[in-house]
Amino acid sequence: MRKLICVSLFVLAACGAPPADAPSTSQPQGQQATRALTPTSAEMNRFRTVVSRVEPVAERICRAQSQGINCDFKVVIDDRPQKSPNAFQTVDKSGRPILAFNLPIIASVRNGDELAFVMGHEAAHHIEKHLAQQRNNAIAGAIILGGLAALTGASSSGVDAAADLGANVGARSYSKDHELEADALGTVITRRAGYNPVKGAEFFTQIADPGDRFLGTHPRNKDRIDTVRRVDASLQ
Repeated sequence: MRKLICVSLFVLAACGAPPADAPSTSQPQGQQATRALTPTSAEMNRFRTVVSRVEPVAERICRAQSQGINCDFKVVIDDRPQKSPNAFQTVDKSGRPILAFNLPIIASVRNGDELAFVMGHEAAHHIEKHLAQQRNNAIAGAIILGGLAALTGASSSGVDAAADLGANVGARSYSKDHELEADALGTVITRRAGYNPVKGAEFFTQIADPGDRFLGTHPRNKDRIDTVRRVDASLQ
């Protein structure tokens, strides 16, 4: 069970990232992705501008609000060929927070407000310490279900399977709450960086609505947009 828990935590640390290679900071290469998924020079300039405005705000809020974590954000481009837009937050071996954006999401956002909101949302995950909470929940779930399986006389493989299930259930237990918390703090970061978070949250209208599935990892798009509007109204 100990080995299984370690494998589960390695996956969780990616926080929705694509597996395998780590993202690089190199500029996108035309031959690595189709033209439709490759940002134009104007879109890349927009990305750099948003980074220059959002990153220092996120770092200031991180240092003011959180203790015991690294607040030196590093924004990178994941330039591996991918079809789906994706952004994610993780940490490197030293604990430095990484905000990664793949080429399709840089190309697909419609304006700087949407990009700033996505960036603020991912930064908020780190500030709210969601990765650590997710790991702790996974460990607790693995121990509980793995322990119950052992008490009922399950085989070694049965205990491992129960621990794996417990880790996944534990990691998902508060994922919707984490997303809404990141939306709320991301709204603050976006507004303080000089962008419009309500306009930025229109990004949710471009993606499929996860609905209200049991143990789903993301809340309904409507709930997320409502959260952004509520928090932004309180900032006015």
